[in-house]
Amino acid sequence: MENAIKKAKQCYLCLNNINDLDYKDTQLLRRFINSYGKILSKKRTGVCTTHQRKLALAVKRARIMALLPFTGK
Repeated sequence: MENAIKKAKQCYLCLNNINDLDYKDTQLLRRFINSYGKILSKKRTGVCTTHQRKLALAVKRARIMALLPFTGK
């Protein structure tokens, strides 16, 4: 499989028609952070640029409101 063509990941948020990310929706936000509490990159999750910006802002707001942890376990 040396010349395997990788299929581009589809944006999860675009596919499910999620336009506005809410910082209170922690179940959705946890999908995009790793076990250490870091926000996963766009390349890793496959979300588009617009949603990645909104996602990062929502995660940061949720951390401030103590809905998500700043660090992992």
